[in-house]
Amino acid sequence: MTTKNVAFIGLGIMGLPMAKNLVQAGFNVTGYNRSPGKVEELVTAGGRAASTIAEAVQDADVIITMVPDSPHVTEVVTGNDGVFANAPEGAYWIDNSSIRPDVTTELSAQARAAGIKPLDAPVSGGEQGAIDAVLSIMVGGEQEDFDAVQDVLNAMGKTIVLVGPSGSGQTVKAANQLIVAGNIQLLAEAIAFLEAYGVDTSSALEVLGGGLAGSKVLEQKGQKMLDREFSPGFRLELHHKDMGIVTSAAREAGVIIPIGAAVAQLVAATVSAGDGGLDHSGLFRLVDQLSARADN
Repeated sequence: MTTKNVAFIGLGIMGLPMAKNLVQAGFNVTGYNRSPGKVEELVTAGGRAASTIAEAVQDADVIITMVPDSPHVTEVVTGNDGVFANAPEGAYWIDNSSIRPDVTTELSAQARAAGIKPLDAPVSGGEQGAIDAVLSIMVGGEQEDFDAVQDVLNAMGKTIVLVGPSGSGQTVKAANQLIVAGNIQLLAEAIAFLEAYGVDTSSALEVLGGGLAGSKVLEQKGQKMLDREFSPGFRLELHHKDMGIVTSAAREAGVIIPIGAAVAQLVAATVSAGDGGLDHSGLFRLVDQLSARADN
């Protein structure tokens, strides 16, 4: 088979390693990013650079977007320089961004009208998951379109599941972010509790990780909290955005999420305090402050 041409738009903390993995898997990858330094990193890894979105997608079999929020996705796919106006008819569009399900549904309809096959495919696993190509990818769209790009998805993730029609991937991602935020908050509270009693926290996390309390959040975020090292793998400001999506969608569906709503407020408070650029494990800082810890 002819090697697929992949256009990758958005080479941030997650997007760049995902694009690099596609290069390593043998795809012809052309990258576009507002910050040219990221594009140069992709070129060094064997990809190609595009100076505009139109240039990036003009010969693409598959277009991937990985940008922060709903307005950013809308901006890159619509308009004269956007994906829909410049991609070849029959191309596949995979949106790995995490955005509002209703926006996804609307943009998917526009894509089909332009002759482009859409899949919403938000990811979970953080920066390390992107680097290791072991992301969980929740996909919304048509089965035949999902099957056609399985090789592309396999190069970026490990657990890849079609969860329903367009918009379903974003709905599942909202649920994912609800669970993750709750886990991070409770892990932060547990560590503050353990430290207050002088427990050997590293040993405590080791044994907790082997029982029912074990989780990916504990594995990936526990040490960051112990070290007070919150360099971003996934920024709090983005999780704040995601919690807004899930609380709004839950309200529209008449679903009551009292714990999720409380955690959403704690995330919002942390961002308002100026910590939005930290990793979402930085929720620990607020727990520490509220506990009036002497070492804070």
